[in-house]
Formats: sequence, C-alpha cells, structure tokens
Amino acid sequence: MNATKTFICQQDLINPLTTMGMQMSCILVLSHFFHLVLKSTGHSGPIAQILAGLVLGPSGLSRITKIRDFFYQRSSMDYYPLVGFIFSIIFMFELGLETDIAYSIRTLRTAATVSFGGILFSVVSGGIASFFLYRHLDYIGSSGIVYGMFLIIILAETNPPATTRMAAELKITTSDAGRLAISCAIINDLTCLFLYCLIVGLHSGKGFARGIVCLIITSGLILLNKYLAQWFNGRNRSQKYLKNAEVFVILSLVIASSMLIELMSFNSSINCFLVGLMFPREGKSARTLLFKLTYSLHNFILPIYFGFIGFQFNADYFRKVSNVVILLIMVGLSVVGKVCGTIAAYQYLKLPWNEGAVLGFLLNMKGHADLLLLSGITELLTWTMGSRDLLLTTIVLNTVISDIGIGIFMRKEEGRLGHGYRSLEPQETEDELRVLGCVYGSRHVGATIAVLYALKGSVSAPIAPYLMHLIELSEKSKSSKTLYHELEDDELNSEENYGGNDVLEINDAVDGFAVDNKILIHQMKAVSLFSIMYEDVCDGAEDLRVSIILIPFHKHQRIDGKMESGKEGIRTTNQRILRHAPCSVGIIVSRGPAGAPAFTQILCSDMVQHVATLFFGGSDDQEALACSKRIAAHPNVNLTVIRFVPMSSTSLTGSSSNVDDDVYFTDFYNRHVRSGQMGYVEKHVRNGAETLGILREIGEMYSLFIVGKGKRGHSPMTTGMSDWEECPELGIVGDILASSEFNTGGSVLIIQQHRQTSI
Repeated sequence: MNATKTFICQQDLINPLTTMGMQMSCILVLSHFFHLVLKSTGHSGPIAQILAGLVLGPSGLSRITKIRDFFYQRSSMDYYPLVGFIFSIIFMFELGLETDIAYSIRTLRTAATVSFGGILFSVVSGGIASFFLYRHLDYIGSSGIVYGMFLIIILAETNPPATTRMAAELKITTSDAGRLAISCAIINDLTCLFLYCLIVGLHSGKGFARGIVCLIITSGLILLNKYLAQWFNGRNRSQKYLKNAEVFVILSLVIASSMLIELMSFNSSINCFLVGLMFPREGKSARTLLFKLTYSLHNFILPIYFGFIGFQFNADYFRKVSNVVILLIMVGLSVVGKVCGTIAAYQYLKLPWNEGAVLGFLLNMKGHADLLLLSGITELLTWTMGSRDLLLTTIVLNTVISDIGIGIFMRKEEGRLGHGYRSLEPQETEDELRVLGCVYGSRHVGATIAVLYALKGSVSAPIAPYLMHLIELSEKSKSSKTLYHELEDDELNSEENYGGNDVLEINDAVDGFAVDNKILIHQMKAVSLFSIMYEDVCDGAEDLRVSIILIPFHKHQRIDGKMESGKEGIRTTNQRILRHAPCSVGIIVSRGPAGAPAFTQILCSDMVQHVATLFFGGSDDQEALACSKRIAAHPNVNLTVIRFVPMSSTSLTGSSSNVDDDVYFTDFYNRHVRSGQMGYVEKHVRNGAETLGILREIGEMYSLFIVGKGKRGHSPMTTGMSDWEECPELGIVGDILASSEFNTGGSVLIIQQHRQTSI
C-alpha cells in the first residue's frame, strides 16, 4: 500500500503540468529577487526575468543531476508552446484593447516609416547572415529562398510584449517616444507575422482559401463582441464590473477563434490584436477586461513569458569557438540592422537621432513570438537542435544587449524623453493636450467632464483626457486585512468605503460622454488618506505627462445659491496639489442658477455657451489665456477676453507697468482676437471697488469665467478686494467669484501656471 502511494506521489510529482507549475513559481520568486537587485543598476524587469529563467534552466541549476531530475522534466517541454500560445493571445488582445486608435492614425506615417526602415535594414543584414549561415545551420528541406526569408523574419521581428514591458519599466509609455515605439513594434510584428502566414499559405497551396476563412472568423468575432459587450453592459446595471463568468465567455471566444486559425497553419496574433482593437471601449465590459488583464499581465503572465525565454537557453552551445563567432555575427547583424534602420528613418523624418537610437534598441527586443516562429517553420524547414539553439541564443542576447543599449542612451536622453509640456502656454491648439481631471465624488464629475470637453477645442483637435477618482481611505478600512482590489473583484457589500454608488454614477457619466462625443476618457482610482492623497495625484500627473490637472473646489452650491463646504480633507488636498503639482492646475468652482451649473449644458445641448476670460496680468493670467484659446475653438463656445487696465495706463498698444504682459497680450490679440476667434473688451478701473463693480455687472452674462490665480501684489485694480479673503488658494479675483456673497450665474475656472519652485 505504501509502495503504491509512493508511486502515485512520484507520478504526480513528475507530471509535466506539475513541473511547469513549479517552474513558474520559481521564476516568479527569482525574477522578483533579481529585479530588486538589478533595479539599482538601471536594468529592467525583463532582464531580471530572463536571468531567473537562465538560473533555473539547463544552463544553471538544472545542470545538477538531482535538481534536473526533480525539477526539469523533458516532457514539460511539449507544453511550452501551448503556454506561450495562450499568453500571446491574452497579451495581443489586451494590447489591441489598450491601443489609442486616434493616436495611431495621427502617427501612422511616422510609425510606418520607422518600422519599415528597421525592417529594410534587417532584410539586408538577414540576407547577409543567411548567405554565410546556410550551410552551418544543418539545413535540410526546401529552397534556400524560404530559408533566407524565415531568417530575415526572425531578425526583423519586434516583440510587442517585450517593447511594451521595457517602455513601462522606463516609464516612457505615455511619452511621444514611448507611444511611437509601441506603435512601431505593433506594425513591425504584424508585418512579419503576415509575411510568415503568406509563406506558409503559399507553400500549402491553400493559403488564399484559408486566409478568407480566417478573415471571416475574425470579422464574425468582432461583430459578435460588439453585441455581446452591449448586452453585458446593460445587464445588472448596479454592478460596477462584469462577473468572472462573463469575462470567461469573452476570453473563451477569443481563444477558440485563435485555435481555429492556428489549425489552418496561420498565426493568430493578428486576429487577437484586431479583435481587441475593435472591441467596444465604452461600458463596463472593456473596463473590466482592462482591469483584470492588466493586473494579470504585469504581475504574472509577462514575468513568466520572459522567464521561459531564459529557461530554454542552453549555454552548451558556447563550447565551440566557431559557434561563438557565428553567434556574434548573428547578434551583431540583428542589432546593427535594427538600430541603423531606425536612426536612418529618424533622420529622414528630421527627428533627433539620439531618440532614434533608443527607439532602435526598443524595437530590437525579441521574445516568445520568435520561438513560436521557430516552432512553426518545421513544416517547411528541418532544424537540428544546434540550429535551434543558435537562433534561441540570438533571441536572448538581442534582448540583453538591447537592455544595455537602452540604459546607456537613456542616461543621456532622460530629459528629452521626460515630462514634456508642463503648462498650456507653449502649446498650439493643434498639439495633443494631455489633461488629468480629478473628482472626489459623483457631484464633481459633470463639471469636470464639461471642462475636459471644452478644452478639446475644435472637433479635430487631439486630446488625451484622464479622470482620477479620489477616494478617502478611512481608518476602519485601513485597519482591515482585506485588500482593495479583492473587495472590488468580489463586490462585497462593504465597498461603500471605497467609492460606493459614486463609482456607478461616475462610470455612467463617462460612458455616456464616450457614446455621445466619441471621446474616450481613461479612468483610474486613488485610494488613500487625505494626508497623502496629493502624492497620488502628483505622481499620476508625472507618469501621464499631463499639462494641467483639474481639481474640484471643496465647496458645492446649494439650491439656494449659497456655497457649502464639504470635507476639510478635500481643501487641504487641493492646497497640497497646488504646492507640489508637476504641471499647471485648474480649480473648478461649479456654480449656476438654482444650483444647476449652466456650463454643463455643453455636454447635452447645442446651445452656445458664453465664456469670459478675465485678464489682469501675470503668468497665471497668461496661462488662463492659453487655456482660453483652446476653449474658444470649441464650436459651441463664444469666448470674450476682458482685460482690466489701470486708469493710469493707456490702451492695448500703449505702455503699462508690466512690459512682459503687454508683449504677450499683444501677440495673443493679433493671433486670436483680430482673426475673430474670440471677442475683446477692455475695462479701465482706478481701484478694487470699480473692479468689483464690473464683476457684478457681468456676473449673470457668462456661464463660465476663466481667471488666473495670480499674485497681484499691490495692484491698484485689486486694492481692498482681499480684505474679506476666504480662500487664498483661489487668488483674489477667484475667491470673490466663488464667494456666496457674489451672485454669479456661471462656474469659475481658476488657473495656476506651473512654477519650477514650490509656491
């Protein structure tokens, strides 16, 4: 009996799936350890994960007989392609789901030029490599042309998971260079996979018919997902996310369609990417998939993905000097071809060559897709284990060398690839505006989205809007042992401490806006104590590289028109954001007749909104003008600039006490007022009392007032206006417009321009 139990245990222990599970667990543990060690030296996560695989594989600990017999089962090798296949499906689907379609269309010419530049040079280097390595690779089978084509594809291919992961490690995924690198990687990968499918299809003689079937399967699944997502979004509206069973249905359809395509000898990566790309973005279906897949990918799938690359590396190949020489030739041609091709494309596009070098190394990242190609070409070519080891070693060393090259160039180019525009002033209306809106609850979401929509300006102007829900972490929740994401997944009844019904109302508002205006707002959450919440906002703004943060005023308007204070923690958080923000900040004071903000009608009505920008002078007011030129381009906005001038000064073209203001305003006037984009009114005042009187006169004329926070010092235009100052974080004029004692029919947007030093 004991012998039987022992036999069963041994059989279970050496079961391939059990062995693979142990390998995955060890890779995760070791990769985390190596990442902590290598992070200080500037190396990225993928290198740590490949290193973990190397340590565990046949080149490392598995050289020890007992460890190899216990841990490294040859039968588990058959499961690697299956695991890689499933991981590749999930990643390509998620990559398509995350792809910014509008950005991809805008940069298609640039991305295609860079991608095909790298491919063209890789064709040359691959042709040279195939000429010299034709005999050495123990090639048996089809023509030399087919052999050369596959070698070129392997050298030219860029692995999007590796490029995306590396860009995330470098924190450049939101920069122009990082987004361009990911777009180029996708184009490069899809091009190489298309060529692979074309070669396989032509060889089989049934490529055209099978290609049509694959196209029908992909199109059918895209159409099915459209109706399936709408149905899931409409079911159980009280739920914030889809149930696990509903997510399983969507992913099962993707995997099933991919298997059908693979059975027809085509690569399914293109299918998965297109299905994810065309998946409806609005609603909780896409929100749930992104939430669940992103967490799984970055914490589980990608570390194992890269770990298995290193796990299959075999150092025995280096025992022969001739193999080392050939390997150096292969790696050298691959790196030089990709980097030189990318730099050449950058020079053609008149872009900085240093940035092109970084992009070249990013596009030289290899991964499991190359291994799948090696497995797939066995139908056409026969490779010995030595030949396979050569190409596998080339793939691993390419990734390692690329990481080293990126580290070297990033030290020099970190400033160029860092936070771009930190304010609105230097940007043109045609430039993409990156803006982060923050809300503490559902009452803030309407006004925030309205300002986001107005900032987009013209219909064709690009914008990247983000919305962060700031949720207070109560002391009771802080002491709980249950993690936040666990509460969210399980949808526990105690979730009101983490946003409650506000989450549903915010999601509905964002989804409705996306459907009506075809603008996707990227949502995120920050759950923390009020004392440190500003850090989440500032860190998020830095990571997202936004030019302005929008935060709601800590007071809200009652039905009788009076302003009522909310939680004191909101005010202190706003004040800290103003002090520490890495970019400009706008405070939204939501006001309107009978407590209904009039400016929010811009979201649901074609009625023209009248907006006024108040200019007194100073850097904050200049930033307010920069904000105004975008809002004035909106088709439903009629904007008027009202300039307050001291009675002692002359008119617009005359002299005043601030020459910089006159120069900036004159240029602004000539470019935007003379062209008829906005109206202009000039008010001459002697003191603060006259200024206050004018503000009362125009208080009911506009649905939104824009004004800079400003440090106006002893300006005669605001003399005496600060005597009843209540909220100094709004500035003198902003504080008056937001006061309960000041009757106004419009909301207020107070702008603070980014300053290099804290205020």
